[in-house]
Amino acid sequence: MGRTEYYHDPKAPKANTLIPACNLLVVDSDGAILLQRRRDTGQWALPGGAMDIGETPAQCAVRECLEETGIIAEITGFLGVYSNPAHIVAYTDGEIRQQYEVVYIGRPVGGTPTTNDEADAVCWATETDLDTLDIHASMHEQIRHYLTGTYPHLG
Repeated sequence: MGRTEYYHDPKAPKANTLIPACNLLVVDSDGAILLQRRRDTGQWALPGGAMDIGETPAQCAVRECLEETGIIAEITGFLGVYSNPAHIVAYTDGEIRQQYEVVYIGRPVGGTPTTNDEADAVCWATETDLDTLDIHASMHEQIRHYLTGTYPHLG
């Protein structure tokens, strides 16, 4: 299923759903951040996705990280809640979501970077690398909050 992201775009369609999602900003011992390149948009992003019924936000973040990157991670902190009514994601099936993400900080404890049906590449990006990658503005915001120590973000 394809998707189009709108960010502060007056032409964005009106949201018809609000789905809780969780991201995990995983940092290795060298300070590199785990990213996956989304097949549906071609942009680099933190691993994350929609919560399943019966799981906690933390369980969701760890599960999504493993599914999307092949990396097993544990949570070490809380980055924030990101819900921006001006960030709309429209899916080809007609669902139009307003962003709502709970974002944790973690560290890798196992696994190997692996591609899958959602991600066509996985990398460990240094702070210098981030400027060379096509990363959506909402992900840049989350990463910037981590790098500058301006968290938890409660917006």
